[in-house]
Amino acid sequence: MTGLVRKLAARAGLVAHPASDRYHQAVIPLGGGIAIFTTLMLFILAAAVAIKLLLVPGRFAWLAERANIDPADFLGKLNQLVFLLLGVLGLFALGLWDDIKHLGPLVKLAVQFAVAMMAAAFADIRVEFFIESRIITSALSAFWIVLIINAFNFLDNMDGLSAGIAVIASSILFTAAAISGQVFVGGLALVFVGTLLGFLVFNFPPAKIFMGDAGSLVVGFFVAMLTLRTTYYQEAQSGQWYPVLMPLVVMAVPLYDFLSVTALRISQGRSPFIGDTQHFSHRLKRHGLSDTQTVLTLYLATLCTGLGAIFLYQVNLAGAILIFTQTFMILAIIAILETASQRT
Repeated sequence: MTGLVRKLAARAGLVAHPASDRYHQAVIPLGGGIAIFTTLMLFILAAAVAIKLLLVPGRFAWLAERANIDPADFLGKLNQLVFLLLGVLGLFALGLWDDIKHLGPLVKLAVQFAVAMMAAAFADIRVEFFIESRIITSALSAFWIVLIINAFNFLDNMDGLSAGIAVIASSILFTAAAISGQVFVGGLALVFVGTLLGFLVFNFPPAKIFMGDAGSLVVGFFVAMLTLRTTYYQEAQSGQWYPVLMPLVVMAVPLYDFLSVTALRISQGRSPFIGDTQHFSHRLKRHGLSDTQTVLTLYLATLCTGLGAIFLYQVNLAGAILIFTQTFMILAIIAILETASQRT
C-alpha cells in the first residue's frame, strides 16, 4: 500500500518541500499516512467481520475453545472497536487536512481532545489507576492520549524515527498483553506493528515517503490506546502497584523528546507547536551522527527502556527502583550527547 500511495501522492502534488524548519533537502511524497490508515482499517474491519461470523455462540465452538477465547466477551468488544475506528478516522482526516492546508495548533488540539474523550468514554480506552470516578479517569486518559499523539507527532522529524519507535514500543506492549492473556489487545498490536513495518520499508533512511500528520496522529493515538488497554497490575506476582507505571517507562524516549523540545521552544519565547530542527534527533545529528546512526541510537534507547519495563510485574520494590533508575540513566546519556553537540 505504501508503494502504491507513494506514486499516487507524487502525481497528486501531496509532497513535502524543503523548508527552514525541516531537515530534508529534497521533495518527498507525504502519503504514508494514507497507507497506514488504509491498511489498519482494512485488516481490523476484515478481522471484525471474521470474528462476527466465526465466533457466534454455538458455531465453531472448537475454534474459540482452542484459541482460549470467550465468544461472548470477544463479540462484546466489537462495539468498542467501532468507536476506536471512528477515533482513528477522525484523526486521519484531521492530519490529512493539516498536511494539505496547514491548520493552526488550537484547531488540532481541540479535535484531538474531542477524539480522546470519545475514546475514553465509549471505547473504554481509560486508565483506572485505582480511581473510582469514571469522569476523572476519562479526563486523565484523554490528557494522556493527547500527550502521546503529540509526542509521536513531534517524533516525526527524521526518517524512520516515529514509525520505528512506535514499532518497538508497541512490540513491548504486545509482550505485556500476551503475558496477561489479552487476545483482543494483542491482535490489535500485531496488526499495528505489521502495518508500520510495511511503511518502514520505504521510510527508513533515506526515506522515499513521509507519513505526514495523517500518519503521525494515527500512530500516536494507536500507541496511546495500547498503553491504556493493556493490563499491567493484575499480572504482578508481587501484588505491588508500580507495574501500572509501565507505559511511562516504555514511552520514556518519546516523552523526553516532547518535553525537552517544548521547554526549549518556550524558553526561547516561541510556540511549542511551531516546527523547527531543535528535536533531540537533530541535536544528535549535529554532533556528527548520520541519519541512520541517529535513528538506530534512539531505537536502542527505546528498546533498553522497554525491555526493563517488561519485568516490572515480576520484580519487588528494589527491582522496580533499579528499572526506573536505568530509564533515567539512558535518558541522561542522550542528554549528555546533546550537551556535547551544543558545544561544537
